[in-house]
Amino acid sequence: APVLISILLGASFSRYQVEENVEHLLAPTHSLAKIERNLVDSLFPVNRSKHRLYSDLQTPGRYGRVIITSFRKANMLDQHHTDLILKLHSAVTRIQVQRPGFNYTFAHICILNNDKTCIVDDIVHVLEELKAARSSNRTNFAITYPITHLKDGREVYNGHQLGGVTVHSKDRVKSAEAIQLTYYLQAINSLNDMVAEKWESIFCDTVELFQKSNRKVKMYPFTSSSLKEDFQKTSRVSERYLITSLVLVVTLAILCCSMQDCVRSKPWLGLLGLLTVTLATLTAAGIINLTGGKYNSTFLGIPFVMLGHGLYGTFEMLSSWRKTREDQHVKERTAAVFADSMLSFSLTTAMYLVTFGIGASPFTNIEAARIFCCNSCIAIFFNYLYVLSFYGSSLVFTGYIENNYQHSIFCRKVPKPEVLQEKPAWYRFLLTAKFSEDTDDSEETNTYESHLLVWFLKRYYCDWITNTYVKPFVVLFYLVYISFALMGYLQVSEGSDLSNIVATATRTIEYTTAQQKYFSNYSPVIGFYIYESIEYWNTSVQEDVLEYTKGFVRISWFESYLNYLRKLNISTGLPKKNFTDMLRNSFLKTPQFAHFSEDIIFSKKYNNEVDVVASRMFLVAKTMETKREELYDLLETLRKLSLTSKVKFIVFNPSFVYMDRYASSVGAPLQNSCISALFLLFFSAFLVADSLINVWLTLTVASVEFGVIGFMTLWKVELDCISVLCLIYGINYTIDNCAPLLSTFVLGKEFTRTKWVKNALEVHGVAILQSYLCYIVGLIPLAAVPSNLTRTLFRCLFLIALVTFFHCFAILPVILTFLPPSKKKRKEKKNPENREEIECVEMVDMDSTRVVDQITTV
Repeated sequence: APVLISILLGASFSRYQVEENVEHLLAPTHSLAKIERNLVDSLFPVNRSKHRLYSDLQTPGRYGRVIITSFRKANMLDQHHTDLILKLHSAVTRIQVQRPGFNYTFAHICILNNDKTCIVDDIVHVLEELKAARSSNRTNFAITYPITHLKDGREVYNGHQLGGVTVHSKDRVKSAEAIQLTYYLQAINSLNDMVAEKWESIFCDTVELFQKSNRKVKMYPFTSSSLKEDFQKTSRVSERYLITSLVLVVTLAILCCSMQDCVRSKPWLGLLGLLTVTLATLTAAGIINLTGGKYNSTFLGIPFVMLGHGLYGTFEMLSSWRKTREDQHVKERTAAVFADSMLSFSLTTAMYLVTFGIGASPFTNIEAARIFCCNSCIAIFFNYLYVLSFYGSSLVFTGYIENNYQHSIFCRKVPKPEVLQEKPAWYRFLLTAKFSEDTDDSEETNTYESHLLVWFLKRYYCDWITNTYVKPFVVLFYLVYISFALMGYLQVSEGSDLSNIVATATRTIEYTTAQQKYFSNYSPVIGFYIYESIEYWNTSVQEDVLEYTKGFVRISWFESYLNYLRKLNISTGLPKKNFTDMLRNSFLKTPQFAHFSEDIIFSKKYNNEVDVVASRMFLVAKTMETKREELYDLLETLRKLSLTSKVKFIVFNPSFVYMDRYASSVGAPLQNSCISALFLLFFSAFLVADSLINVWLTLTVASVEFGVIGFMTLWKVELDCISVLCLIYGINYTIDNCAPLLSTFVLGKEFTRTKWVKNALEVHGVAILQSYLCYIVGLIPLAAVPSNLTRTLFRCLFLIALVTFFHCFAILPVILTFLPPSKKKRKEKKNPENREEIECVEMVDMDSTRVVDQITTV
């Protein structure tokens, strides 16, 4: 049944879809920045400010962008490079997108200025004027930074268009190591958007082709589609590595279940255990496709979540099978296996469903995390059902094969030892088996002890780890572990940089690196939007507005207008009517300030009087670092200022959508999952046989999570969407591996703590070791995938597995030998009703002599 269900649901891959909206996945769902963007779009539906600022002021839209620099740090403003950049600009504007019946060029799809011409970066005009000055041998043309003047008198901002700038006195540019050009496109309807997307693709090809013919310069193209393409590229570059991982896991799973004894060896169960996990994952994927879900690269982590949980469950069942008596019927042995292993497996599965279920709830503010948790829940649920049914049935079949003394691989009857003696050596090697008749009744050795891992744990490791001389070193090592974990924990940083989730050898990474290197002196342009009608003609109001923008490079219509009024020697304290008349008659109709017209919203009243209801200006913060924390702090500072100011305003930049409350949004799934896990452990403490199990389990989970967070920080992994999902999984992985060990130890009576530590390791250590080896081998190929997403995934999962293994096989076995619970012998009182039953058997010999044999049973 599981196989048929998986095949039927797997057929739904014909409806396979990929999520292309990166903002929908990675930006906080409930974000104040999104509300601010809607307000801005309603106030200023047309955005033509791009002609004077490098900016995605309201919405990124469609665009093509390129950074041009030199390998030798040459001056990009010299004659050779200026001509080269203008030549590239000309090639870009001639790009054609062929559609049936028409060829679209940049002029057809560009954003238009007020004079119906394409908006082009002002740095292009600066370069053209620089070229003209050189042609006419004029030496008085000077470029200033970050604001320069064109020959038409306009002030233009070049802080994001000139990079690596060296200046003379009075901000005159001496040289610039990089220049950035941006081409903005319209996307007002589906056809226009389709053409613009195709133009972006051709734009990248054009830039790369241009660089091949000019190898002394380095160009970094980037478009609005680059992030989406590079995010999904991780799935494509991971394919062959995941196949390698699958082959390695299959090989090791088969080897871990194999023995020299050809009857008791279970290689098929290793393969079928992995097949169980695969079928469950395929079923979950089919359900996702049928319900309209879309695939994204974060789903690469789901198979590893399934691998850790599913393989441990199957290996634990196999370990329980080894403890059953061979003289029992298969049904009895199977019943013993389910009674022994499925209770703990059911509880850990419930923990997975609770923790990931909380992550899949509306409380999770990151859509990628919510979808990941939801799909993990579905996969874990079906994995549990398939282990019960599919793997349980497989265990029954192999049980019958073993009881019939059939070969574990070829399923043929294994001949008796005396028959094998007549066969060749290779034949005897393949059919080596130990028959029950070969063992005397006095021998109590388990036939499965010839398994390599069982033999290693029982004969060597258990005695070594509980040795009195080893314990101090383990405790010391644990203190070192805590110290380094604390050091990393105090340095945890939030990773809101989107380049952390894309493939490495991509345009996004190359462009982002170049931008941070050359253009990090100034932050992205921030829109300062006043959304109320204030007394603009009032001098005190003007001063208040300028005071709020103090500390920024001000690029605003307001300040420019004040300068204009000063030039005309007109007082700024005009009455309202005179002020609005001047706006209408002078300001809006003057070519020098015509491009500021869209920065003011007017409303006409009944007396034909004009009122200013909203306005905006653009601010550029001076930054000396490349850290995104600076921009986040700036956002929070401006937000607080907007709440206390006399003027109602908001600030916005599209990057705020990803940063806004990112820390709380990312940490919420982990926090909620931890709370739910602790609640479940506390609640179940009243149901289990001993509440100390849950106490130890809680402490172990806390120790593991603390260590993983600390060490992943030291390994340069930030707290982002991917790492938080791994930490949620880490809670469950720890409980999966540690719960059986702790329950066996705590519930053990009689003997000593050391004896029960050894017993717990002998009973559950093999399953933990088998699943750990398979898991690590499956993770290793992931380290080679050229992607930042898989790099984070590998480092977090590897640390979770390593730290959990360290606790299972070192920390817990040592600490439990000298901490509660106590294992003192409890002398049971004799019950007077208990009597010794004596059975007398009379045996009469040939001489009629009576001999009484007394057999005592209790």
